Amino acid sequence: MFPQRRIEVVKVPVHNIQGEVVDHIALKDEIFGVPPNQAVVHQALVRQLANARQGTASTKTRAQVSGGGRKPFRQKGTGRARRGSASSPLLRGGGVAFGPHPRSYRQAMPRKMRSLALRCVLSAKVAQGEMVVVDEIALNEPKTKEMARILAALGVGSSVLIVTAGADPNAYKSARNLERTKTLPANLINVGDLLSHRILMLTVAAVRRVEEMGTPQPRKMVETQV
Repeated sequence: MFPQRRIEVVKVPVHNIQGEVVDHIALKDEIFGVPPNQAVVHQALVRQLANARQGTASTKTRAQVSGGGRKPFRQKGTGRARRGSASSPLLRGGGVAFGPHPRSYRQAMPRKMRSLALRCVLSAKVAQGEMVVVDEIALNEPKTKEMARILAALGVGSSVLIVTAGADPNAYKSARNLERTKTLPANLINVGDLLSHRILMLTVAAVRRVEEMGTPQPRKMVETQV
């Protein structure tokens, strides 16, 4: 998925909802022109999937199941294998040996590494021509047919991640019934959704919002008095 050279990004076309090119937009190289780093992207995706797990699977051990305190039958003379308890993991209704118990699957990852992973995937989308920029998505009411028409006019096909600058209920409701199409505000953009959708479609305002969030901020120096 990732190219093996540094991406030189200058401008990309801006389309209207009729699919016509109406302008061009310059992209920040530190956001959309980052060299690939598959190891960091893989770590970020594994972390995201792990953190989404509930971790509530639970089983009872032989000490936790009800009953099993009495020896089920005498030791000798029955012709059967000896049994000391009915709660043995070997028996139906007994405990579970080495079964799952509630646990946390959360993984930590430094903020700078998470930011780098996101910028790597965004850069790969641009390099492969899988990012489409539109001037705006102005829908007066939720209309699935209208959203399908917009996507067809842009020629993006299926598997589209639509990113808006902020929460857009009309765009969200218009796209939620389309197969393999998802809508997110820019502040919720993530590696998992970017990798699971082929085309990334952003509004101009969303591009600027993503650039604003992804640009490293200089640390403030704190003066100390001796």
